[in-house]
Amino acid sequence: MKIKKRSAKDIHKEQAHGGSGARKVYASVDHVKSVNFEAMTHGYLPAGKTFDWHDHKDIEEIMVVVKGVGEIHDEDGVYTYAPGDVFVFPANTQHKIHNPSDDEHEMIFVRVVL
Repeated sequence: MKIKKRSAKDIHKEQAHGGSGARKVYASVDHVKSVNFEAMTHGYLPAGKTFDWHDHKDIEEIMVVVKGVGEIHDEDGVYTYAPGDVFVFPANTQHKIHNPSDDEHEMIFVRVVL
């Protein structure tokens, strides 16, 4: 079988952003040959937590909101997110993701190297 199949339920959840949340790495450079692909992850942001200010050096990031309503912050403002929203973070752009609710939020992230 040339196609690689993985089950999300079998992928270990690891700490992310210094322990403020968690993620499952669905695919990484170990799974694809593209020199521009870095990772596809499933992020989990607990109630009241924040993926604090950070950027991705020379990496563009796409975020698809799966669960929860919260806030994206960048130097220009604050933007509400909700399920189905898609955000594209340009490389080297400082941002943070905040969950002000009482429920865990979930997002899918795809990171592409410039």
